[in-house]
Amino acid sequence: MLSVFIYIGYPTHYIVNMRRFSGDNYCCDMRGMLGFLILFLLSKKPMHGQELAEEIAKRKGEKPSPGTIYPALKSLRDIGFIISEEKEGKTIVYSLTERGRNALRIAKRRFIRTFIGIFP
Repeated sequence: MLSVFIYIGYPTHYIVNMRRFSGDNYCCDMRGMLGFLILFLLSKKPMHGQELAEEIAKRKGEKPSPGTIYPALKSLRDIGFIISEEKEGKTIVYSLTERGRNALRIAKRRFIRTFIGIFP
């Protein structure tokens, strides 16, 4: 397995693991892009954890476990990219902060710059 370090936003970084299947065929393990995807989804509307997991499942094809999604949300909250607000009892809704919007804008540019022209 190869690991490639990709820096796409202050002050976070993501590790993209490349797994070899047969011969020289590699496939990206998108777990390292979870923070980026969460920021992108929250830029559309505030969501709770389960709603985020369902949206990620629609896009990625598999639903992240609570043990994956909630630590990512905590990290994004700890660095000030998102805020959480308790609604209707125990439901916690997450939304982007201005800092998170700026980080997403930078991350999108770097992502596009990194991957544009890769696909035939």
